[in-house]
Amino acid sequence: MNIFLFLSLVFLLTFAIGRLIEKIRVPWLFAALLVGGFLAAYNPFTEITESQTFEFLAQMGMYFLLFIIGFEINLKQLKGKGKFIVRSAFFIIFLEAILGSLLIHFLFDYSWFISGVVALSFATVGEAILVPVLDEFKILNTNLGQSIIGIGTLDDVIEIFILILVIITVGIQQQDGLNIIAVITIVSSLLLLFLLTVVLTKLRKENSKFHFSKIETLFLFVLFVLCLFLGIGEYAHAAPLAALLAGVGLRTFIPPERLDMVETEVKTMCYGFFAPIFFLWAGATMDMDYLIAAPLLVLAVIIVTKSAKFLGSFITARKELGTKQSLLLGLGLSARFSTSIVIIKILYENGLIEADLYSVIMASSLTFTFLVPILFAQFISRWGLYEKIKAKIN
Repeated sequence: MNIFLFLSLVFLLTFAIGRLIEKIRVPWLFAALLVGGFLAAYNPFTEITESQTFEFLAQMGMYFLLFIIGFEINLKQLKGKGKFIVRSAFFIIFLEAILGSLLIHFLFDYSWFISGVVALSFATVGEAILVPVLDEFKILNTNLGQSIIGIGTLDDVIEIFILILVIITVGIQQQDGLNIIAVITIVSSLLLLFLLTVVLTKLRKENSKFHFSKIETLFLFVLFVLCLFLGIGEYAHAAPLAALLAGVGLRTFIPPERLDMVETEVKTMCYGFFAPIFFLWAGATMDMDYLIAAPLLVLAVIIVTKSAKFLGSFITARKELGTKQSLLLGLGLSARFSTSIVIIKILYENGLIEADLYSVIMASSLTFTFLVPILFAQFISRWGLYEKIKAKIN
């Protein structure tokens, strides 16, 4: 089988399985990760999945996801968040990060620094998974719904800092034994990236002079900026950071009336082509033999990390939301998806974590995140909370 037939099979399976899991309120893109998990157990296509062409496409999927993260981040939205949401976000995320660090350090024997970085990465929230459920039960604009969305918004900022920390760590690891010329090249490339980001931001008032009359020409300009940033980032071993900065810079440069249209075009290209390949790649690189031999480690990670989410939510939100809603808050915040998987994949591909830890984290993410929307909808229905939750967030 050649790579085109392989991709056609991947897209067909992602489409078919995606339609099925959407019925239980799981995002369709999760199907690609499931297909990757199947390939991790039995892969007759190793010649394709280990080829440079396939890995290039998968890496482009990662870069497009990071670009979208940078493009969607809007720090102005944080100004309206209440003290309750800010306090809850930092307490819940860092409580899970502390407990996760202890678990990784003592069970997997990693340094405290790597343990902390990994724990922070999977302490983040994939709040977008729950939005359809919240909307279906008409509680998106209630205290509970807005708490989940608000904490998820703040979490996006934390994810940015984690990504930068991971990229810097990877860069330091790759710079051992570099001469002065190489160091100058890396520093110059990073400075140029930040300078270009600032320039795009400052040119916001001048964007009308570029005369993007058609969305096609504007999209070509977006691709030009993304590839330019990636090319410069390669010299600094920081292509992921470059993709992120390209998104941040373009959001401020593109005319406001074109933002939604550009975002739609980029998401279509990303989620319709590159992202499924990336998630397939992420799932296929799990070590299934290790997971079968050590299922209790997966269970331990799930118990520790989710207990932290529930405990943190209960402590910070019980008075504000009540006991049941605070527990639902912890359940909702337990969803993890794109950003955390990207971070873990970067760590694994650059040798900062081994296949054992990578596989355990991926398996725990796959298992519990798959269950979160199902359990959330069940508890909302059984507790009758969609009838009781009436108060809007202040």
